[in-house]
Amino acid sequence: MTSLTAHSHLPKFQQWYHPMFSPEHGVYVMLFVSFLTGAAASQQWNCETTLALICGFCGFQAEHPLVWQIKQRKTRKPRLILWASIYSGIAVTIALWLLWQSSNRLPLLLIYGGAIAALIFDVVSVRQRQQKSRLNELITFAAVCLLAPLTYTVTIGTISQVAIGLWVLNTLFFSSAIFTVKLRKSQTASVIPGIIFHSIGSVIAIILGVTGWLSPITASAFGVALVKFILIVWQKNWYCTAKIQQVALLETLGSLIFLTLLAVLVLPAHLPG
Repeated sequence: MTSLTAHSHLPKFQQWYHPMFSPEHGVYVMLFVSFLTGAAASQQWNCETTLALICGFCGFQAEHPLVWQIKQRKTRKPRLILWASIYSGIAVTIALWLLWQSSNRLPLLLIYGGAIAALIFDVVSVRQRQQKSRLNELITFAAVCLLAPLTYTVTIGTISQVAIGLWVLNTLFFSSAIFTVKLRKSQTASVIPGIIFHSIGSVIAIILGVTGWLSPITASAFGVALVKFILIVWQKNWYCTAKIQQVALLETLGSLIFLTLLAVLVLPAHLPG
């Protein structure tokens, strides 16, 4: 709600054109980590790589005013409609251009289809007042992490098992935060869902390593989420009463360690000249 009232001191005729940015700071971290892991796996950087980042960023930003407009029910807010249109227009334009110039369009169509399906599910969840449900957040996080295979695909020109594996690994890692943050609320304070998720996540990470979709040591980066979850459960009383800034710092630190591990493990010793 902060972003909607940030410029309330301005004259009404000026408020509508001021940019809107999502207040979900954790998703920014998720977005850039996913992008950087996809870029690291591709082992190169070109114009399409940069466009993938802009496309993902604008797609993420478009969701915020769209959701707030839906929450207004029958009241139309010009500022929300304007910025949802601007951000989505930029994202769709770039996505279509990347699709048009690609010689292998099926992977991009699948990625775009996944993102659109997640957006539809999010819209339905908002209408049903279930936006903060675990399922909707899992699907939303998976959609944001699609930036990893998108970046890889548009940079290389094709997709690979590594790109898909990185998408799964990023989704598992960042979804871990869904189950830790909900420990802070009395209605969702049970550790059982978190234990189940991290058990399933560990099995999936092992499968990724054993089947060769990722190297075993790369797949083991999910261990950062496991260690974080164990520490939080161990110090649950502190975690549940800590300031939100401390929680955000803990999550950001975990994400940086995760990114560093993946970058070191995915990149070769020497980049190709």
